[in-house]
Amino acid sequence: CLKEPRRAQYGGGIIVNPDFDHNTKGWSVYGNGTIKVRTSNDGNNFIVASNRTQSLDSFSQKVQLKKGMMYTVSGWFQLSKGSDIVAAVFKINGSELVRGGYVIANQGCWSFLKGGIVANFSSSAEIFFESDNPTAELWADSVSLKPFTIEQWRSHQDKNIERVRKSKVRFQVTHLNETALEGATVVITQTKPNFPFGCAMNSHILTNIEYQKWFVARFKYTTFTNEMKWYSTEKIQGQENYTIPDAMMKFAKENGICVRGHSIFWDDMKFQPQWVKSLPPNELREAAAKRMNSVVSRYNGQLIAWDVMNENIHYHFYEDKIGVNASAEYYSSAYHLDPKATMFVNEYNTIEYSGETIASPANYIRKLQEIQQFPGTAGMPLAIGLQGHFGRGVPNLAYMRSGLDLLGATGLPIWLTETSVEDQPNQAQYLEDILRESYSHPAVQGIIMFQGPAQAGFVYTLLADANFKNTPSGDVVDKLINEWGTGPKT
Repeated sequence: CLKEPRRAQYGGGIIVNPDFDHNTKGWSVYGNGTIKVRTSNDGNNFIVASNRTQSLDSFSQKVQLKKGMMYTVSGWFQLSKGSDIVAAVFKINGSELVRGGYVIANQGCWSFLKGGIVANFSSSAEIFFESDNPTAELWADSVSLKPFTIEQWRSHQDKNIERVRKSKVRFQVTHLNETALEGATVVITQTKPNFPFGCAMNSHILTNIEYQKWFVARFKYTTFTNEMKWYSTEKIQGQENYTIPDAMMKFAKENGICVRGHSIFWDDMKFQPQWVKSLPPNELREAAAKRMNSVVSRYNGQLIAWDVMNENIHYHFYEDKIGVNASAEYYSSAYHLDPKATMFVNEYNTIEYSGETIASPANYIRKLQEIQQFPGTAGMPLAIGLQGHFGRGVPNLAYMRSGLDLLGATGLPIWLTETSVEDQPNQAQYLEDILRESYSHPAVQGIIMFQGPAQAGFVYTLLADANFKNTPSGDVVDKLINEWGTGPKT
């Protein structure tokens, strides 16, 4: 949150008068209220929407969208009082509203909004901004809307991969007397991928030899889909059973596979053990403490990470029952029980879908700050888990990249933890687009896919059929493993 906004990205792109140096030229009132340009004490011009009565009352500009183009939207925002989420909204075909980015705007300083949309058809559109606090004036400056072709987008990915994921190595081969050996041939074999690119694993792997071979040939990182969750290890109160996750951990260790712990708790009431749902607060607190000590102590030092409180931005079962600091308290407890493991927040629809505000990048950052400010979390290795469950249609890579940029600015590592793409005609291409976008971003430090072979019961994103023959999505994964590392071992 800055005292003065920075200049518009890309010179404003296709936005007319992005820095409001020409009064309100190019801008109109959207809804009710009035708009005008003010000048700060430092001589900076910005636009103000005042006399607002509805959340959509603001300022707007008409633009032309072209089919197949990706658009990044950005701007700096402030409210005259209070704090609220501001959204960038596109009105398409005269009625459809598409939200493309969010920021938490405050009084007294400027906050940066960044987002994006993909144009599925050519159309005129109107861009405006939304705030649910109509009693406050909405201020904006340095607004930008920049179009990119798919080729330009891919070129940026490739350049980032060259810059972030690769480095030059110089070899000097000498005789024993340290004189240079001319014409030597150097052969390098990468024995372990530098970038964690893994796949979920379920209990079928314990009894299916072909599944074991398929997995071990490709992956060195995994997350158990359900086997470590509370509803799997304590179906009946007081009767814990870790037989299956213990066996899966043994298999992982024998094959040099790193495991993420998923999950200690799940904040959605639907996914509690049945007996937990009706516990009164004091008994729930006691049962949760027992669960925490049981699972974290059991696997202490054996996991690279914990999803401590799954989906605790969307849901708040424990907060409602125990208190508003329940999540933060459990992060602190997990950290002290297993201090070397990285503690993850793990959420969905942060980068997948721009139409939802609940777990938007802005709200995600707010949750991270809550956890970091809780007593006992100082020094805790905290990380950002983005599930990455993408639905039907062209993935909005512009929104995805903007979210990764905003979250990456926290300095915390980002993992895509459960990546999948809904079954559809272009599933394989969309999967490749998403994986490349993730791999090319400097803040992303790992990817786990919640996908697998048909014999393991996977249906959402199949990588291999019932005969372990690659699906098109499986071909994509093998291609990227080869491109990013050594490739499957046969």
